[in-house]
Amino acid sequence: MSKGKLAKFADMETYENVFQYPYSVVSDVEFAMRGHWHEQYFKNNYPIVLELGCGKGEYAVELARKNPDRNFIGVDIKGARMWTGATLALNEGLRNVAFLRTNIEIIDRFFAKDEVQEIWLTFSDPQMKNPRKRLSSTYFLERYRRFLADGGIVHLKTDSNFLFTYTTAMVDHNHLPVELKTEDLYAEDRQGDAAFSTAASIQTYYEKMWLERGLSIKYIKFRLPHEGRLEEPDIEIPLDEYRSYHRTKRSSLETAK
Repeated sequence: MSKGKLAKFADMETYENVFQYPYSVVSDVEFAMRGHWHEQYFKNNYPIVLELGCGKGEYAVELARKNPDRNFIGVDIKGARMWTGATLALNEGLRNVAFLRTNIEIIDRFFAKDEVQEIWLTFSDPQMKNPRKRLSSTYFLERYRRFLADGGIVHLKTDSNFLFTYTTAMVDHNHLPVELKTEDLYAEDRQGDAAFSTAASIQTYYEKMWLERGLSIKYIKFRLPHEGRLEEPDIEIPLDEYRSYHRTKRSSLETAK
């Protein structure tokens, strides 16, 4: 029998690779490891990479397996899901991956200036009704700038045409340097292309379902300089025809900004 939520939360209270600081807690307590992840947890000086909205943590764990010379931190507010990746990492003795349970809206409270080198946004909720909540919005990018190294990399991997179109428009409008971009990561002409190998080498549980459903996986990799004012693009984008696996969209609207 699988464990329930309460049992999983109890487990994670004892996990050395999990740090739990939801907004209700961190608003009153300073995160002492901010600026000290290298020496206090990872015990090395390898680059730090975040996966924001990590869900079960399977992507962060697989990145850690494939890249022993880098450190990874999966971030999400839903601890019952995070338990899966955190437990797997502990059982395998993966010391280069940790998990932070908190609200991504306050992510800048946990990392100091230039402490992070890369960010992965893997299958984030497209938030078609609210641009401010999109993890690739200028609202969040401004927060990432507070701890991401100047010109640090942001990866977006998504099944959502809406989120991919929005992010591309935001990147183009703000003249952010794009390193890679594709509307079909697994297209035949991409096979064997080393530049896309990292993004294509890991598939999450939900990603496999999207592929079985016949949806293409979009991917964009861009840099985020510290300089320059960020602005939201003013465009109408067709809404996705679904909101999650096998579920149609609720709104009758056809487009959104």
